[in-house]
Amino acid sequence: MDCLFCKIANKEIPVELLFEDDLVVAFKDIKPIVPIHILIIPKEHIESVADMSDKHETLAGRMIMVAKKLAEQFDIAGGGYKLLFRVKSNGGQEVPHVHLHLLGGGKMSENIRVA
Repeated sequence: MDCLFCKIANKEIPVELLFEDDLVVAFKDIKPIVPIHILIIPKEHIESVADMSDKHETLAGRMIMVAKKLAEQFDIAGGGYKLLFRVKSNGGQEVPHVHLHLLGGGKMSENIRVA
């Protein structure tokens, strides 16, 4: 499979992992739009949230809880942060692998543009 995020999850492309367990990995976005911009991705290849099913409920919850822990670790939990899933092309999703953006480190507007 020629999926960038699968290659990262499988350690075929070296990145500094901020978190890893049996379900997900997390790493800094290579094009951050705010001071703290972390991606949380499942190790399993799923193209988008629209492709998730009931069997992925635990995985979706795990992604959110990892984001919460990373927000605490990076000291942005107290001031607040944004969690964002982009879904398919009309939702702005560019990489066809589910990923959750953790965005923080400063005040954000409602109209923040996330590539």
